[in-house]
Amino acid sequence: MNPMRLFALLVTACAALLAAPLAADPNDIQAASRSVVRVVLVAEEDGETFYVGHGSGFAVAPDKIVTNAHLVAPMREDASIRIGIIPSEGTTTYGGRIVAISVRNDLALIEVEKGRLPSLALIATPLDDGAQVMAIGYPAAVDRAQGLDARETVAPMAPVKTPGVISGGRTTRDFDTILHTAALAKGNSGGPLVDLCGRVAGVNSFGSLSDGNDAEYGFAVSNRELFSFLRSAKVEYRLADTPCRSVAELSAEERARAAQAADDARDRQLSERAERRDLEGNALREAEHAIIAARENHIAFVALMLVLAGMAGGATFVLHERGDMEKRKIAAGIGGALVLAAALGLALRPSFDGAEDMAIAALKTELGKADAAQGPTDGTYMCRIVPERSRITGASPPPVEIGWSSSGCVNDRTQYGRDADGWTRVFVPNEDQSVSINRFDPESREFRTENFQLGLTAMENARKIRARYSNNACTTDPDAMADLEDMQKALRQALPAQPNEVLVYSCTAKPALED
Repeated sequence: MNPMRLFALLVTACAALLAAPLAADPNDIQAASRSVVRVVLVAEEDGETFYVGHGSGFAVAPDKIVTNAHLVAPMREDASIRIGIIPSEGTTTYGGRIVAISVRNDLALIEVEKGRLPSLALIATPLDDGAQVMAIGYPAAVDRAQGLDARETVAPMAPVKTPGVISGGRTTRDFDTILHTAALAKGNSGGPLVDLCGRVAGVNSFGSLSDGNDAEYGFAVSNRELFSFLRSAKVEYRLADTPCRSVAELSAEERARAAQAADDARDRQLSERAERRDLEGNALREAEHAIIAARENHIAFVALMLVLAGMAGGATFVLHERGDMEKRKIAAGIGGALVLAAALGLALRPSFDGAEDMAIAALKTELGKADAAQGPTDGTYMCRIVPERSRITGASPPPVEIGWSSSGCVNDRTQYGRDADGWTRVFVPNEDQSVSINRFDPESREFRTENFQLGLTAMENARKIRARYSNNACTTDPDAMADLEDMQKALRQALPAQPNEVLVYSCTAKPALED
């Protein structure tokens, strides 16, 4: 064996041993693989079709495929060569045509004819040295090892995934590239180099050896080159501008957060109970003080009535001595009325038995004010993403506006169902291969979206389940709500154990517009 080749193999082996184990989420890599295609070149002559060669490519838009310029170079010399796009799943293959090409940095853009594919997001910033990556494509060596003939290679099949790491900051002189250790072979050209979240870091282009053997090191055209190329071609692409986080990491953080929230809730409950006891004690003391003051006022009234009654009695005696019987009767009547008023004042003085009732009434009034201060949950909310609690595989999402009704109606058109997780709705689109679970908690004012990237078969099954529910409008009808609940349970059971993307939003109430 060539000494240089042996040395390269030893270096590669050492790098593999020293590298940390990959922690890629299989769901993310599988979802990314659905966007990778085999790009086949065929030629026609005398009515017969001949296999010319193949490479790999990936969707950056539903109808746009990125690949290498060197892969489609034979088309410049032979006008009879045609492009075939072979997806990773399904039974349909597509034709394609070149819409942009840049030989300088080995990039080409193909437009898919009458087809639609899930697109990959492109990482906004370069990965760090040593970052773990995955090359996805269709190496011809694997086809040969499996004994596939030309007819079998143009049928939809899953691409091959090979792990590696970013190896140093070295690049080529002609254009910006990424050196990595993911195994490449002929046929990988044009396929994506992705991070552990399945987002594109570069376009695999060539290997480190030029003697016709498969390379131990690979070079990928960097996203810097790809961004410029796509902008020149006026292609709108998905940009991933947040770090890659694992679902396991996010779930662990959320569990810790939930545990802390439960502890805080218990502490808050204990504090509220203590506060309520203080309120009850204060209300009872205030009620007792009010009763004591009222009783003192009654006693003062009785004393005054008795004094006045005594004066009326004295006047009665004087008038009796004078023989003025008419005025004596009036004075005696006034004296009797004053004594009766004193007796009534004494009898009607407040009892301490009513102190507790007064305290409860005052406490209810105070608590009612506190509840009113919290305000109703109905209304319009503006929800903004919380990056540190989210797993974002594309661009940071814009704010979401939610018009909420206590019946679970959102934006006056979409009915959410009530289940163990709160108010939720499962959305199944007609075209995209993604199912979303939206959840809104009006009490905590938190909005949450979980996105599941599915294959064609799983997506078709989800659409069949969704079709069982025909009423899409808001409703409070018990039968319609029960149907919605059954549909959402069936959809959840058909989804993977964990989502590909988790978006958590914090919501604030929008003030009502004044007339």
